[in-house]
Amino acid sequence: MIDYKQKLNELLLTCAKQEASDLHIGVGKHPTLRVDGSLVPLSKEPILTPQDTEGLVMALLTPEQQQYILKHREIDLSYTFEDKARFRVNAYFQRNYLAAALRLIPARIRNVEELNLPSILHDFTKLSQGFVLVVGPAGHGKSTALAALLDEINHTRTEHIITIEDPIEYIFVQDKSIVSQREVGSDTETFSNALKSVLRQDPDVLMIGEMRDNESIATSLTAAETGHLVFSTLHTNSASQTIDRVIDSFPAEQQGQIASQMATMLVGIVSIRLIPRVNGGRIPACEVMLANPAIRNLIRERKTYQIDLVIETNSQEGMITLNRSLADLVSRREISMENAELYSLNPSELRILLEH
Repeated sequence: MIDYKQKLNELLLTCAKQEASDLHIGVGKHPTLRVDGSLVPLSKEPILTPQDTEGLVMALLTPEQQQYILKHREIDLSYTFEDKARFRVNAYFQRNYLAAALRLIPARIRNVEELNLPSILHDFTKLSQGFVLVVGPAGHGKSTALAALLDEINHTRTEHIITIEDPIEYIFVQDKSIVSQREVGSDTETFSNALKSVLRQDPDVLMIGEMRDNESIATSLTAAETGHLVFSTLHTNSASQTIDRVIDSFPAEQQGQIASQMATMLVGIVSIRLIPRVNGGRIPACEVMLANPAIRNLIRERKTYQIDLVIETNSQEGMITLNRSLADLVSRREISMENAELYSLNPSELRILLEH
């Protein structure tokens, strides 16, 4: 008889020791880690049977969560392993078998410098109100960057910071600020419920884990308008695409109003890609857009296709294009030209930048 709780703990310990970002559990495969962006099967472990995956996944869940997944077929949760490590977990069914993806959440919140993020991001932590978005593909460090900014506020200002997350990822140790972390499912029933009541909880700074629908976007904008500093994330590729996505998520008759609110309240958008380093590990390439008068005007007039040019021509303000960030990493020999081209949205422009 296999002790699946013990087997699960062994796999989680291996994940933490090998500094993997993720552990994947699925039928017909070895347990698999993601290390520096690449999948690495644990080939010394047996290939998982349907009974194995069910045993391992159920070992992650409380009795209530077990009932929930059997009814709803998927669940998000956080799992703490012997006070050594925390994981963000998504358990789900595929081909009628249980599977799970576990993301390792580092115990310590690293700062902007430790994460190799642009120093201009410190400016966002000094604001009293506005709307800041951190965007990029899944698994490219959005939550980690947001945690760094919130923790900087926590250590430097006396504010009430409220986070709404699904699930809670980084745990903040309160310093100068009060930090209230609310998890969807355990502390509040839904994102929309939490958002409806959040302005009655006397917040100064809000972090909304992910803007999932136009209701959460509208509430975030309203919170920023009423004198709060709001941070959130989206799965988009660039600043201009993010603005389009936000506006286009609303019905046509509301888009003008949303564009106007975005033009007024948006402070900045940071788009992050984690690129494999030449010497192992990963390093971020970032696009940074700061909402100056020219940008605000383009948002209002729905001319987002011109935003990239404004970012390119305003580097002295701290704005950075993704290609400039990639070119800088190539010239510093941090990343290879092949990987830079792979992650660039405009590889031909990147090559021109590197030739000068």
